[in-house]
Amino acid sequence: MEENRWFLSIIQNEFRSGKIDLDSTMKLLDKLQIPFDYVHVKHLFKKTVDKRKAPTINIEDFRAIYRTLVHRPEFHELFCTYSPNQKILAESELITFLKKEQFETEANETTALEIISKYEPIEEVKKRREMSFEGFIRYLNSEDCSIFRKDHKIVYQDMSQPLCDYFISSSHNTYLISDQLIGPSHLWGYASALLKGCRCLEIDCWDGSHNEPVVYHGHTLTSKISFSSVIHVIDKYAFAASEYPIVLSLENHCSPKQQEVMADYLENILGNKLLSSAIDDVVPTELPSPEALKFKILIKNKKVGTLEETILRKGQDSHGETGEIIEEVNPSDEEEGDERTPLSPLSPSETSKRKHESESTPPPRKRPKMKKIKIAIELSDLVIYTKSQKFESFEQSRESQKCYENNSIGETRARKFVKNSAQEFIGHTARFITRIYPKGTRATSSNYNPQEFWNVGCQMVALNFQTPGLPMELQNGKFLDNGGCGYILKPAFLRKLNSTFNPHKVAGESTPVALSIRLISGHQLPRSNLSKSNKADPLVQIEIYGVPEDQTKKQSSVAKSNALNPRWNETFTFTVQVPELALIRFNVEDQISLTGNEFLGQYTLPVQSLSKGYRNIPLYSKAGDSLEPASLFVYIWYY
Repeated sequence: MEENRWFLSIIQNEFRSGKIDLDSTMKLLDKLQIPFDYVHVKHLFKKTVDKRKAPTINIEDFRAIYRTLVHRPEFHELFCTYSPNQKILAESELITFLKKEQFETEANETTALEIISKYEPIEEVKKRREMSFEGFIRYLNSEDCSIFRKDHKIVYQDMSQPLCDYFISSSHNTYLISDQLIGPSHLWGYASALLKGCRCLEIDCWDGSHNEPVVYHGHTLTSKISFSSVIHVIDKYAFAASEYPIVLSLENHCSPKQQEVMADYLENILGNKLLSSAIDDVVPTELPSPEALKFKILIKNKKVGTLEETILRKGQDSHGETGEIIEEVNPSDEEEGDERTPLSPLSPSETSKRKHESESTPPPRKRPKMKKIKIAIELSDLVIYTKSQKFESFEQSRESQKCYENNSIGETRARKFVKNSAQEFIGHTARFITRIYPKGTRATSSNYNPQEFWNVGCQMVALNFQTPGLPMELQNGKFLDNGGCGYILKPAFLRKLNSTFNPHKVAGESTPVALSIRLISGHQLPRSNLSKSNKADPLVQIEIYGVPEDQTKKQSSVAKSNALNPRWNETFTFTVQVPELALIRFNVEDQISLTGNEFLGQYTLPVQSLSKGYRNIPLYSKAGDSLEPASLFVYIWYY
């Protein structure tokens, strides 16, 4: 009775004339605080008016649409299991549900009352400290029942370890919002990356007219933006999503004169956000932590001499002349190693300079062609803990590389290291920040799979954030963890200097997890592009990404012609050997034919961020946008 009174009190005013149209139906659902998909509501409305042979519906029609959309049978079955009278959950019954089904072992009266107060819409029921089915529905659809662990939505990891002990959310060619040959460069690339929690941005710097450095993809037709405007945008959005340090990875092709201009912009625009000196003017024996560098922006670039020399010279308050570093000419040893794919023929001299060598073969130590790269001392002095250092070999790095020197390695060369020298690679990334970047032949700004490089501890696995697809879904899913702050503490076995971990042979290094997922249902899924109504033939693929032994995919049956409320009730089991590195992806597709499916939505998260119990899974588009209210409903259990 109370449910009826509550429902009627909200809707009957809208039915003063007896009938309402589609727009009024939508407004009424909003008033009832029910998330809905326009296509599904329109379809339900059309089915009703087609029966009535009229363009409007009455109050009973609306109630039927509401129940079809909201009163999900799988929710009702669960509610009735714990409600003796199948109408109300008493406080004690809600506590029992929370403990037994949601694994909230500490649940008590306070917990139950908080949930009732938050989700119960009927005041009379709320006053009695009870929960109606309406409240139970809202609870199961809420963030409190999300598949993503509540305690992982905040920064919970130890942030006091050296920077090299963290995976760092990293972007490649951040200025691009399309392909890397003729696409536009745009400030939104920086703003959007920062709003997603990205902590390492790339800036390709070239000499511009009127002594103004510009940012674009050199030797291509991508448009140009001013360096100063890029720094202004970074200053504005730097810490909007995270308070932890940002690294500006400069691919620096500028003359010393324009490098001085760059340094001036960095200092004047960023002000005290810019890290321009070592902490306490002390040469580090290990990198400082994200905690110690909160709200600071670090510059990654080549540097004149050592940090020790910089500190000493600054201490003497003297100013050096423009520094000079002699580098071998090798296309894989640009400032950040980004190979170019020119659109037009190069001049003979430029062709000679950029003579291609296989990325996988290290260049000889001496070559006849040499290039002088002059580094302005003003810019060099801003490079503190992130000095770009050419990678020669693991042995050379162990013997002579300093903790504040970072390496960039192209994906092809890095992949060979993963395959042939994984343990050495892990020893290297335990000591030094290592950035992986895409090969230059990815003209469409496509991405590689980042997982294989995370498996060996690479900190900065740089991706083209503007390019949707599986790699970016893995990136977004991984960095949901730890409050989305852009820093994730690497597992202990990837931080040890003498680690014996090998992603290809994982026995004994980690404790496996037995994972069970009951895929119960879907709700308001996106319709097929081929459907003129709200139909689709959805299936769900559950995929594990991690070390090679954990890579697997399992698929549900097809729910024919039902995107509104498909039911599966199928259980899938997995044994995850290295849960610390594993991601799980729920991919929803529409079966078009036996050979091809259409993507409808997905959600990816770390295996260790899974909540146990009855959980809802939000779905996201290829572009990473929320498809609310589209979701899956599952039961998760693991040990």
